[in-house]
Parts: sequence; structure tokens; C-alpha cells
Amino acid sequence: MHIPEGFARVTPYIFAKDADKYMDHLVAALGGVETDRTLRPDGKIANGQIRFGDASIFISEAGRGFPPSQSTFYLYVENADAAMEQALAHDMEKVMDVADMSYGDRQGGAKDIAGNIWWISQRLTDQPY
Repeated sequence: MHIPEGFARVTPYIFAKDADKYMDHLVAALGGVETDRTLRPDGKIANGQIRFGDASIFISEAGRGFPPSQSTFYLYVENADAAMEQALAHDMEKVMDVADMSYGDRQGGAKDIAGNIWWISQRLTDQPY
């Protein structure tokens, strides 16, 4: 079995209304890097890809048969406080203040413009959970 670099055996796939705007939002708010964007004949996104470090997600335009999807994502960052500030500066909505957690992460939560929740987390220890 071959899995492309930057993808895992399970890779999130989000259907979003105004997927082009949503992809731009994730790049600005969470520091993702757009790696691909293919368009349908109507100009909407057929398949977009954004990479966060060593992981990627797929994004497509929601539509008939594929309604907007919502989920929750756990995103590891170098600095949770700075990443949360960046997210909030780019129209994400805070759902939880950044704080130290008992399991060794410093974490806060933010909701993106499509309603997905992102747990923005910085690992404070090299110990397992």
C-alpha cells in the first residue's frame, strides 16, 4: 500500500460552503500551507489540500449530495498562545481559553468560519498521555 507523503491512513476530508474562502481562512488563521487546488467546471473547488506540518486535510465545495461537514480537530503547534492569537485575529471564535491541561498540553479551542472546532495544543512534556 502506498500513502502519499503528508497524508495518513485516515485523512480528514471537509465539505465546506465557499470552500475557496474556507481554504484561505485556514491558511491565514491556522498557518496551514495550501498544497493543491483543483476546480470543477463551475469554478468551485473539486479538491483542495492544506498541509499542517506533517499532516494534510482535503477540502471540497459542499453541494447536492455532499452537505457542509463539521468536525473537531486537534492541532499541535509550537506556541499555543501565539497560535490562538493568530486564529482569533483571522475570524475564528474562541470556545476555550488557552490553559495548561493535566495531560501535559497547553491548549485552547477556536471555531473556524465553517463551524469546525480546532483544539490548538502545545505539548509541554515528552511523556506519553
